[in-house]
Amino acid sequence: MRRVPNERQRLLAFTILAGGLCGLAAVAFHMSVAWVEGFLIDRAAAGHADPANHSWIAWTILSPALGGLVCGLGLYYFAPAAAGSGIPQVKVAFTLRSGFISARETIAKFFLCVIQIGSGGSLGVEGPTVHICAGVSNLLARAARLNPENRRRMASVGMAAGIAAAFNAPIAAVTFTLEELIGDLDQTMLSGVIVAAALAAVVEHSLMGVNPIFHVPRAFELGKASSLIWYALLGLLAAFVSVAFTDSLLGVRAWFKKLRGVPKWVQPALGGAATGGFAVVGLLLFHLGGIAGDPYKTLTQAFSGTIPVTAMIALCVLKLAATVTSYSSGGAGGIFAPALFMGGMLGGAVGYIDVTVFHHPADSIGAFAVVGMGAVFAGIVRAPMTSILIIFEMTRGYGLVLPMMIANMSAFALARHWRRTPVYDALLEQDGIHLHGVPEPVEVDSAHDAETPLFADAKDRGTFVE
Repeated sequence: MRRVPNERQRLLAFTILAGGLCGLAAVAFHMSVAWVEGFLIDRAAAGHADPANHSWIAWTILSPALGGLVCGLGLYYFAPAAAGSGIPQVKVAFTLRSGFISARETIAKFFLCVIQIGSGGSLGVEGPTVHICAGVSNLLARAARLNPENRRRMASVGMAAGIAAAFNAPIAAVTFTLEELIGDLDQTMLSGVIVAAALAAVVEHSLMGVNPIFHVPRAFELGKASSLIWYALLGLLAAFVSVAFTDSLLGVRAWFKKLRGVPKWVQPALGGAATGGFAVVGLLLFHLGGIAGDPYKTLTQAFSGTIPVTAMIALCVLKLAATVTSYSSGGAGGIFAPALFMGGMLGGAVGYIDVTVFHHPADSIGAFAVVGMGAVFAGIVRAPMTSILIIFEMTRGYGLVLPMMIANMSAFALARHWRRTPVYDALLEQDGIHLHGVPEPVEVDSAHDAETPLFADAKDRGTFVE
């Protein structure tokens, strides 16, 4: 502090430090989830390859149920604010608390999500990565003794670093932070966001290689202009799936909130057991995973066109149901990965129509799967620029610019027309938190103050933001 007495200089120095540390935190988180998945849900589901072995069914259901139980206990008794995907929590911290995220919340988010996702919860690592990185950046901001406005800026730095590290997509990280969090072009904030996103992506790339989570076999492009008809249809269907997912998520979540016969800390176990049941259906009927555990391995198969159309449709529905139960029951984990999985399966199914009707090459199936990911993402998350850029950066599919714009913007516009409130705002409003038209951020000096009044009611620990 003596060497860097100027506030602006400290902000720059700690922004650079935050980018590197957030990248390291993201790598540690992703590797931990992958290790636990290999030890739990992957080992349980691997038994389906042996026709004489039926014990895998029980273990596939039991693994996410136990993971949900452990996560529920941790959320209820240790850190209620660590529930949910992480994006709504960061938005609340940014808007109402000058970016404050407690160390307890950050640590709990890391370990509880490792347990829930690694045991087979149908949730993604991307939202929790944002939450963890925002927590790291806020800890640095407090260590640097930055003023409240600059601590708030550091929350946006953490969000950008988290997205960049989660997807190895620094450009999309910047646009997502602008669309979802900042909302305007604060030059100082934008500069920090760009620096942190780039540094976090460099760290992730250096330690885990290009696209550490997601792999696309090759770059796709628009083969025939006649396929644009089906890309427009894909945008319409993606809007339907997005609205169905959001409505189901909010409806089932409201039901769990009213459920008094089961303790709050047990409810994530019920969601985990249901997720395991959906995973068993997918394995028994189609011998395909992705419902519980890492969804990207199965999604990669969709790009090659080797998954039957009936399996793609069924997996889309199963993933929707599994994610709704995992999230709405009160677990911890994100919805980015499930959205991409559902979109990929939906897009691949529409690709089969293109191949059947117009007799286009089978490569069209993979191209439609890529575009479908962005379309459903745009419909659910309501970040249209990010939905296009994140697919470009992950897949290098620059040849699909026109199809992606048609499908993504159609899904975004229709979903917004049918349901005006975006999913993250709707989740917060369900908890009685309205971010639009709120007063100036308040000072928060303790983890207790950060978690108790806003995220949990003293008489009912189940009212925290999930």
